[in-house]
Amino acid sequence: MLKVVLGKTGIEAHKNGFGALPVQRIGMEDAVSLLRRARKGGMNFFDTARFYTDSEEKLGEAFAGVRDQIYLATKTMAQTAEEFWKDLELSLKNLQTEYVDLYQFHNPPFCPKPGDGSGLYEAMLEAKEQGKIRHIGITNHRLKTAHEAIDSGLYETLQFPFCYLATEHELKLVEKCKKAEMGFIAMKGLSGGLLTNSAAAYAFLAQFDHVLPIWGIQKEKELDEFLSYIENPPGMTEEIKEQIARDKEELGLDFCRACGYCMPCPVGIEINTCARMSQLIRRSPSELQLTPEVQAKMKKVEECRHCGACKKKCPFGLDTPALLEKNYADYKEILAGRVKL
Repeated sequence: MLKVVLGKTGIEAHKNGFGALPVQRIGMEDAVSLLRRARKGGMNFFDTARFYTDSEEKLGEAFAGVRDQIYLATKTMAQTAEEFWKDLELSLKNLQTEYVDLYQFHNPPFCPKPGDGSGLYEAMLEAKEQGKIRHIGITNHRLKTAHEAIDSGLYETLQFPFCYLATEHELKLVEKCKKAEMGFIAMKGLSGGLLTNSAAAYAFLAQFDHVLPIWGIQKEKELDEFLSYIENPPGMTEEIKEQIARDKEELGLDFCRACGYCMPCPVGIEINTCARMSQLIRRSPSELQLTPEVQAKMKKVEECRHCGACKKKCPFGLDTPALLEKNYADYKEILAGRVKL
């Protein structure tokens, strides 16, 4: 059974964290059942956020009475100290707890520091002194901000996208965290659903003994896969290496990671679906992407104003309007039968 110690926090988690963003998409009863099964199956680190609608409430309902058996991490997108305290108090109420093990700034556009005028880091320190949080972390999708957080020495953990499609930039970031004795939490280990081989994803991340993956889990089948890896962790085999090589060649770097930070679109385009349709339709059952509902979503791309708002907000520096056009053109070719899947 593989375990990870998150830097200097002392948090020792099974190398199978539970990312609770997807549980906001299912009902309370199903979510509670899923979360309890995850804990009983061996998962002990659960990551959520104030931004994830009712995810915190579902975790609170699932773990009332067993708080001492798990680690809870949540996040705030607050831009002011006042918003920080409102978020924290609501999170504690929703999670039905007096403290969270790890409280993280959620993808801030800058690295909060003492004296920067926002009052955010000072609020974080005060919350820690009050015992409402135990450790301070930050999440991000921007390499520059992530490096700044590590260099500052102010944070105990960094949460960042990391999977087997990673470039040298992400690999250097992971190694830098290790040298700084800073915990590294890997989000998007399946790249927003584009990677379908969970064993390959697990085997890649298992190579980094200080990295804790948090898997976005919504279905029983998904949970069963990751629970099976607790006792039988997949290793890096030649077959898995070949799978990784194929995925890297097929996906390259110019693809939407479905982080959603480009949203909302002024004309209502569901960018984080439409900008990666070419991959989705080829890497999941194609019929799911050919329904009248999905066709209507894709047709919305015709209304794009090319305002550039999504492009400016993309943390990966993608030309989002161009990606939308490219994916829509491919989709129309598939609908017309001129491209075979």
